[in-house]
Amino acid sequence: MTSQGSASGRFTRAIKQRNLFIAEMAIREMGGLASLYEGLDYLDLLAEVKPEKLEHAALRWHGRLELEASMMTLGESQLALAALASLCAGERSAIDLLRKLLRRVRPTLTSRLG
Repeated sequence: MTSQGSASGRFTRAIKQRNLFIAEMAIREMGGLASLYEGLDYLDLLAEVKPEKLEHAALRWHGRLELEASMMTLGESQLALAALASLCAGERSAIDLLRKLLRRVRPTLTSRLG
């Protein structure tokens, strides 16, 4: 651990400070994001700061959601995709819907997928 704290702590601070560069450095140092919730924080930051990177990251997030939320229904999966498409189209409030969906499907962490 460095004098600036853990990579996870730096990621959290970077998200709060809306600093994409530091957030991405911390993600690389951690070997990927530990949870889908952190992934949503990252997607929200991308939507604000660098939307041209958002669609690829959103697709990866959805793939991870499919792996970790084994009890998710087809309808919930479609809802997640629609919300991600809305986010990519500039509708930032879609993040709130995705957070609610995560609480409902209760994903389990299977591994660190970057």
